[in-house]
Amino acid sequence: MATQYSIQGTTAKGLAASVERGVTEGELAPGDALPPVRRLADELGISPGTVATAYKELRRRGLVVTRGRGGTVVAEAPSVASRRPPRVPPGLVDLASGLPDPAFLPVLRPPAEVRPVYGSHRAAPRLSALEELTRAWFARDGVPAERVTFAHGALDCIARLLSVELRPGDAVAVEDPGFHHLLDLVPALGLRMVPVAVDGEGITPEALGVALRAGVRAVVCSPRAQCPTGASFSTGRRDELASMLREFPEVLVVEDDYNVEIAGPLAPTLAASGLERWAQVRTVSKRLGVDLRWAGVAGDPVTVARHDGRMLMTSGWVSHVLQETVVGLFSDPAVAGLVAAGEAAYAERRGVLVEALEARGVGVAGGAGEAGGPGGAGGLNVWVPVRDESAVVNGLRTRGWWVAAGARFRIASPTAVRITTATLEGAEGRRLAGDFADVLGEAEATYGG
Repeated sequence: MATQYSIQGTTAKGLAASVERGVTEGELAPGDALPPVRRLADELGISPGTVATAYKELRRRGLVVTRGRGGTVVAEAPSVASRRPPRVPPGLVDLASGLPDPAFLPVLRPPAEVRPVYGSHRAAPRLSALEELTRAWFARDGVPAERVTFAHGALDCIARLLSVELRPGDAVAVEDPGFHHLLDLVPALGLRMVPVAVDGEGITPEALGVALRAGVRAVVCSPRAQCPTGASFSTGRRDELASMLREFPEVLVVEDDYNVEIAGPLAPTLAASGLERWAQVRTVSKRLGVDLRWAGVAGDPVTVARHDGRMLMTSGWVSHVLQETVVGLFSDPAVAGLVAAGEAAYAERRGVLVEALEARGVGVAGGAGEAGGPGGAGGLNVWVPVRDESAVVNGLRTRGWWVAAGARFRIASPTAVRITTATLEGAEGRRLAGDFADVLGEAEATYGG
């Protein structure tokens, strides 16, 4: 529990403001526990109801989360502060980033000339050349592309879709384990997360059924190379999920295909399953560069129209300079060759580590699979179940490796660590597997398993 910061106030608004100030100024760090409701009420001489109201408001705004008997704690990524990833200590190999290998990213070449225009681009927010390329990109993989639009990346798009469809307090089904930034975003929008379990074929029908019957208003999932497990839909799994979702036509289904072009052929997609409300988001940060903040979006007429209506009232459009840059990259054969080389390298590097771990008796979620193939595992990460995340992270750190503890990717799923394999050459992967097995052995001797 935080002991250096004293929460002050006599009203719910004042208490919430005091906690927010502590978080903003760094006096309350992610994971710090707030005092129990009755204790804080006694200390301040106010009613427990006032404290409970303040904590409810803080939860609604994404500053704190409640962990059952663990009490109320500051969120891992509180909505009032920008939480940077921890610095990688000098001398360690960074396997925690989730980012692609720069060797397979093209040099970005914006247009040489950008002519000034009179007024704004609100009347024609999308370049026709990029719109046609985007339609072909989706249609190539069987995703209906009658209506497409653009956004400033996947999270920007998902936030806008959820904010126009849902109201504070509504429930959203999310993968567990899942993309950590999405798990931060949903509560920051004032929405409730309903965790849906993931296995080697993506979200499980049993867990999705529970979420749908509980009244979720939206489902956010990945069709392939899911983060952090690498799972991809099989045809059978996709069909089973689609059949369930068709019984709830008012539920919005958002697919985040962030691994397009770097994790093998498209897995079967819910977007092509005849759902009434759906959108698929495709970004280019993994294949073309993390600074290229552009996403293509396909969806049903209502969903696309609502997205665009909200965007026109805020940022208006994606920069045409950025759009011109994407057009050039999409049309360059040399870039296509570089992306294909990266895809092959990522599959090999992930496969080497998984096989080396399994040869040492270390199980991996999803297994090696066929990278990005139906029901297989792929992508840039490996999710390894462990009993004690801290012991494994710290043990690997002493051996020169920096991996991510699984806590930031989980809601209720079992403990694990995430390893990014994008830059992990074959010999390094085998060395890491040996070190990993040794660390697990030491943890078993210390903690009994």
